[in-house]
Amino acid sequence: MKHTFHMNLDWTGGRNDVGTIEAERLKTQISIPPEMDGPGIGTNPDEMLLGAAATCYIITLAAMLGRSELTHQGITIDAEGIVDVTNGVFTYETIRYATRVLMPQTATDRDISLVERIAKKAKDGCMISRALAGNVAFELDTTITRVD
Repeated sequence: MKHTFHMNLDWTGGRNDVGTIEAERLKTQISIPPEMDGPGIGTNPDEMLLGAAATCYIITLAAMLGRSELTHQGITIDAEGIVDVTNGVFTYETIRYATRVLMPQTATDRDISLVERIAKKAKDGCMISRALAGNVAFELDTTITRVD
C-alpha cells in the first residue's frame, strides 16, 4: 500500500518575497526566516522540517507506548533544529528532542525503563527520522516523571 500526499506552492518575486503553501490540512505563507536575513512571514523550510520530524516522533512514541500497554498522562517535546551556515552553504545538522513523559504514580521501575527504551526506538524508527538518517543527527534527552 502506498500513500500520496499533495501540496501546492506559489511564489511570486525574489528571495525576500512571500509565497504560500496549501495542502489538504495545511495552508500558510512561507518566506525565508529572519535568522537568514529574510522577512520571516509565515513558516519556512527549517521550521517545517523540524515540525515534520517532531510530529512524526511524538506520534510514533505515543503509538509505541500504546502497543506496549503503557499508559501515560502526557507527552511533551521541546524540539530544536540546528542549521549551520559555512561559506554560504546551509546545512541542517542536528535535531534535538527534550522529551517529557508523565507516567502514573503506579508505574514501576521496569515501566520507566521501558519508556526510556521506547523513546529511543521511536526517535530512530519514525518515518521522517529514517528519511533523514545519515544527513541529520538526532539527539534525545528523555525525562520521565511519575504524577498523581
